[in-house]
Amino acid sequence: MSAFTQNDDGKPKMRYRQLGSSGVRVSELCMGAMTFTLSGKGVWGLPATDEKTSHAILDRFIELGGNFIDTANAYVESEDVIGTWLAKKPAEFRQSIIIATKFCGAIGNCGPNDRGASRKHIMDSVETSLKKLQTKYIDLYQIHMPDKTTTIRETLHALNDLIRQGKVHYIGCSNFNSWQIQKAADIANSEHLNGFITLQQQYSLLCRNLEWDQLDVCQNEGLGILPWSPLAGGWLSGKFNRSNQKPDADSRVEWAEKIGWTETSWSTKDVDQTWNIIDELRAISKELNVSVAAVALRWLVQRPGVTSTIIGAKTLDQLNDNMQCVTFQLSDEQMARLTKASDTPLPYPFNIIAKFGVK
Repeated sequence: MSAFTQNDDGKPKMRYRQLGSSGVRVSELCMGAMTFTLSGKGVWGLPATDEKTSHAILDRFIELGGNFIDTANAYVESEDVIGTWLAKKPAEFRQSIIIATKFCGAIGNCGPNDRGASRKHIMDSVETSLKKLQTKYIDLYQIHMPDKTTTIRETLHALNDLIRQGKVHYIGCSNFNSWQIQKAADIANSEHLNGFITLQQQYSLLCRNLEWDQLDVCQNEGLGILPWSPLAGGWLSGKFNRSNQKPDADSRVEWAEKIGWTETSWSTKDVDQTWNIIDELRAISKELNVSVAAVALRWLVQRPGVTSTIIGAKTLDQLNDNMQCVTFQLSDEQMARLTKASDTPLPYPFNIIAKFGVK
């Protein structure tokens, strides 16, 4: 991990890390653009961020040292917003930022081939994304989720063709199981293909499942981890405490409750461990005089294997609050407190391996 760079006032600011096994350097925070929209219609019913505010958020992120932006073709008009933002910039600006997008989700008229990871869908999707993003190439092109109907060999060969054509520079995966990551790596190695260099996965103090074995695979095969939902849909933002009876109507937690998204719904996360984690976050935030959200993000930034943590923001105030996490480091003792508070019993066979396995 590289040392902090310094602002003029001597305070630490954004650091940069290698993007997986590549030679590209990206900011330790990545701007997630899922809520950005032209029309005001948010993806999957989520509260949306209008074009003007989205552009202001992107400008501020770049101003604070960020150079990494993530979106997906399934995020309604998110790619379009990034495209209109890029169109306002000088041509040489494009070289200074890293743009990641994803494919696999349903697009278009949702016909039988408007989703998945087949060669046809990949070739169709990349052209649509390039047009919307108003760019000649995509720095990191990621498969959004596994496609059980298409072999990973077909997917990798199609993606490698895009790399040879110069339309894509690097490839990654998201929401993959450990065996799927390993199989993709084995095929890429045996057939001399460019393999995945990143895994974009849900990871936070409230979701640490990837530590069971996906982390090991990524470290062994040179994939950098890009955590999404680092604040667990708002649970780790500092908005909630034990006395809350119900989340705000426009919150991500309430949205999750309405649609049955159990990962972050109130009915599944309103438990003692959640509140214990939040209590520890509050204690450390007071010790450091920073926000609760910044502490939660900083824990992720300092975790092994993490390349860049994907943050989201609906407003400039939210962005500025989240960006506090690049101005400090958690001590080993503070990291240990948060890790202990968020530990959960390992399921079989990970519990047996951890207890009796050769180390």
